[in-house]
Amino acid sequence: MITHLKSGHVYDPQNKIFNIKKDIYIEDGKIIDKKSIRSKIDKVINCADKIVMPGAIDLHTHIGGGKVNIARLMLEEFHNEADGNYDSSSIIAPSTIKTGLKYIEMGYTSCFEPALLPINARQAHAEMADIPFIDKGGYALLGNDDFFLSLLKNKASQSMINDYVAFILKATQSLGIKVVNPGGINAFKFNQRALNVDEKSKYYDITPREIVSKLTRAIYDLGVPHPLHVHCSNLGIPGNFLSTIETIKAANGLPIHLTHIQFQSYGNNGDRGFSSAAVEISNYLNKIENLTCDVGQIMFGQTVTMSGDSMSQHKNHKHAHPKKWMCMDIECDAGCGVVPFKYQDQSFVNALQWAIGLEIFLLAEDPWKVFLTTDHPNGAPFTSYPHLIKLLMDRSFRNDILNQLPEGILEHTILHTLKREYTLNEISIMTRAAPAQILGLKKKGNLSIGSDADITVYDKRKKDIEDMFAHPCYVLKDGHVVVENGRIKKYTWGKTHTVKPEYDKSIEKTLGKFFDKYHTMNLDNYIIKDDEMTRLVGNPIYVNDCKTKRKQ
Repeated sequence: MITHLKSGHVYDPQNKIFNIKKDIYIEDGKIIDKKSIRSKIDKVINCADKIVMPGAIDLHTHIGGGKVNIARLMLEEFHNEADGNYDSSSIIAPSTIKTGLKYIEMGYTSCFEPALLPINARQAHAEMADIPFIDKGGYALLGNDDFFLSLLKNKASQSMINDYVAFILKATQSLGIKVVNPGGINAFKFNQRALNVDEKSKYYDITPREIVSKLTRAIYDLGVPHPLHVHCSNLGIPGNFLSTIETIKAANGLPIHLTHIQFQSYGNNGDRGFSSAAVEISNYLNKIENLTCDVGQIMFGQTVTMSGDSMSQHKNHKHAHPKKWMCMDIECDAGCGVVPFKYQDQSFVNALQWAIGLEIFLLAEDPWKVFLTTDHPNGAPFTSYPHLIKLLMDRSFRNDILNQLPEGILEHTILHTLKREYTLNEISIMTRAAPAQILGLKKKGNLSIGSDADITVYDKRKKDIEDMFAHPCYVLKDGHVVVENGRIKKYTWGKTHTVKPEYDKSIEKTLGKFFDKYHTMNLDNYIIKDDEMTRLVGNPIYVNDCKTKRKQ
């Protein structure tokens, strides 16, 4: 079947196409050249008054794994909707089906779980496979597990560390590596309640700087497209912008991606001991070539925070709303904390957090280096993305909200002085082309010949930008029209993305002995083999290329 998107106003940043009238042809789920068409066109969609973009990509959203299910069970009262119209409170920990429905209805076609615990990888993949429509994948957690920390303690070579990282990527069928509070989760188990970048953990005698340095080097050496995905030390602590800067330095100039950076950009100035350090962090983002970030914007309203950072979640449990929470240890390899939370617009702290995130967005000079996220659901549910886009594109709209915040907030933020308004070009970069590029998804986030036909079509006549992004006219997934005028037309299931870098298999012998001594399963059962993965997800698995080894 051949589909023709006719005369659309196309935004395709990877190909330097911005608001150009263009026809797009699709066959067998791929974008094709008109010259290659040998049969009649089956379907024509008139896009003369429409905006056409690649399908949106969310590179950091908690959609699968143990902590997500804990949140679902804990917050049963937020899962009832009488009329089928899901407000933000009923989507804070959505089911797999609802996750897929709400993402595709907004034009998102690929989403990535950023905290896939290796020992829980099977469950996470099986759960994500149940999410309809979207392509997905996960970043495996390292940096707090005992085997890795023992390698560092025993001064293992970088090549051995590289082999372990590559093994984890392949064994867990993951797309990247994430480190959460480097070393801090492990230190929490030995009664440390904070761990600064150059502070040694009591048991392993290792600093977060060493962990970040070794992992960024491993990812670089292995040629994994996505840089180390880092949840920095001291999340949410006033003054933590200094540890964020030191974490950036720990990468030694190699690529590094800082996640939900809003939570890491706090100063401790002023009479309240809490201030914005967005300017200081943005200065680093703008001047360091290999540094990228996603923002983790907060929005006002009920949500739930879920994180592997048990140290941070334990600190925050007293703010739980409703008053219930949990922290747990997972197989001696990681931690987990789930704390419900309600961000309130009349709270000085919450209002300043809201402003800090927007400051970072608006101070970022290069939209290829900053990504639109709310750290779903930690800052807000992903359903708030259209509202966030309007805040970025409409200065008067955000200033109207800013002026309703607590008296004196303007003395603590420069947001009201920032005149910048994001363009559709910049929105298409930060939600499409840039995430695809940084994840190594060559056939996503662009409208090149041969790319996957994941496409979102918006009505450019809509006056309200939030409404436009919330309700696309059409969404195509792998060439199929799955959403038309707000209605689901066809259910499909997307691919699972992985990488498989090469490594010295002798690491498995060393690991096998470690597993036999310390783990509750043997190494062979820990590994998700390719044939098992195919059965597990029931959908296509796409192995993305790792580059050849590079020199710094």
